[in-house]
Amino acid sequence: MSSIVAPTKLLFALFILSTPSILVAADLLVGKGRADVTPKEPVPMWGYGARHASLSEGTLDPLFASTVVIQAGSGKLAIVGLDLGRSPAEASLQRIRDRIRDEAGIEHSFIAGSHTHHGPVLELTDRRGRGKGRFDAAIRYNQLLEDGIVESILQANRELTPAKLAVGSTELVDFNRNRHSKLQPAPIDPTLSVMRFDRASDDTPIALLVNFTAHPTSIPAETLKFSSDYVAGIRQAVEEDRGGIAVFMQGASGDISTNRGPHGDHIAYGQALGREAVKLASSLTPEPIPSPSLKVREERFVFQSRTDFRNPLILGAYGLAFFPELVGNFADEYEEGIRPRLTVALLNQEIAIVGGSGEFFCQHANRLRERSRTKNLFFFGYSNGYHQYFPTIEGAAEGGYGADAQVATAEVGAGETMMNTALKWLYQMRGKIE
Repeated sequence: MSSIVAPTKLLFALFILSTPSILVAADLLVGKGRADVTPKEPVPMWGYGARHASLSEGTLDPLFASTVVIQAGSGKLAIVGLDLGRSPAEASLQRIRDRIRDEAGIEHSFIAGSHTHHGPVLELTDRRGRGKGRFDAAIRYNQLLEDGIVESILQANRELTPAKLAVGSTELVDFNRNRHSKLQPAPIDPTLSVMRFDRASDDTPIALLVNFTAHPTSIPAETLKFSSDYVAGIRQAVEEDRGGIAVFMQGASGDISTNRGPHGDHIAYGQALGREAVKLASSLTPEPIPSPSLKVREERFVFQSRTDFRNPLILGAYGLAFFPELVGNFADEYEEGIRPRLTVALLNQEIAIVGGSGEFFCQHANRLRERSRTKNLFFFGYSNGYHQYFPTIEGAAEGGYGADAQVATAEVGAGETMMNTALKWLYQMRGKIE
C-alpha cells in the first residue's frame, strides 16, 4: 500500500508546485480594463435642467469606463470609474451585475459616475411616455453602455495578475470649495486618496485609483458636447507619468465644487490634480499582501420622499424644469419611496471603501473617516445607483440648492442613517462589535 501512496503524494505535490493558478490563490490579484462608452448618436445630455431635452452635438473628449478588478482570497471586487453624470439606472445596473457574476464570478462591484455634467442621460426606458419613440437613440445607448462596462470588467478579470498594493492620502489646499453653506468656515473635504497597484513580478504599474471630491461642472452648460471634464486631465497626467491606467472615483461632492482659479481651465486643473496623485503615489512603497481578504456588505434603504411624485402638478413642474420623459422615470423609481444603496467593502482588514448612490455632502465622508478609525477610508459617491442629494441634517436646515426637497428628495437624516450603518458594518467586519 505504501509503495502506491507515496508516489501519488509526490505527484500531487509536484502538480501543486507547477500550477500557477493554485499558487496565486493566496496572492492579491489585480487586473485593469477600459472601454470607450461615448454615445455614437445624438442623445439628451445629463446634468443641467436648462438644457431640457436638447440633443448632443459631438464630443470634446471621449467617455470611458475604467476598471480595476481585485481578487483577495476567494472574493472578487470590480471598481469602475465612469465618465458619466451617474452610474447606470437600476435595471441596467442589475443586468451588468448579473453578467459579471455569471461570466467572471464577480459578486461585488462599485460602479460609479464621476458626475461630469457633459455625459448622456441614462434614465430613459423603452416605454411610451418614458423615452420610446422620441428618444430611441438614448435607449440604444443604454445597451452600448452596459456592454462597454461589462467588457471593461471582463478585460480586467482576464488580466488578473499577482500584485503589490500601497494606499495613502494627503490633504490638498485650494483645489476645492464649498458651494452650498453660507457659514464660515464652510466645510470642505480636501482629502486626496490613492490606491497604487503594481505587478508583483516586476513592479510594472497596473493602475492608480484616484479618489477626490469636486463637482465636474467646469464646462458651460451651453456646450452640448460630451466630455469627462477635469478627469481627462487626471488621466493624462497619471498615465503619461506612470503608465497603467488611472481610475477616478468621485467623493462626497454634493456641496463641493472645484477651485480652478489657481490652476487654469478644466484640463489644467485635472492635470494639476493628477500630478498631486502621482506625487502621493510615488511616496508610497507597494508591498505584497500575503493573506489578502475581502468583506463586502450591501443594502438598499427605504426613505420617505420629501416630494410627492404622485401629484400631477408637481410632476408637471419637474417636467417643465427638465423634460417629461426623464421625470417620469424618476417618479417610477421613487413610487415606493427613495431607495438608495449603500455598499461597504473592507480590504485586508484595514482599507475601507464606502459607496453611496447619490450626492452626499462632504461632512458625511469627513465624519465617517474620523469615526471609523480605519487606516484608510475611500468614499465613492454616485455609486451603484443615483438617488439625488443627501445633505447633512444641518445642511438641510440651512436650505438652498442641494438641501431643499426639490433635489434632496429623501427624508432629512437619510444620509446620517446610511453613514451610521456603514460605520457599524466596518466595526463588525473587523470584529470589534457583534
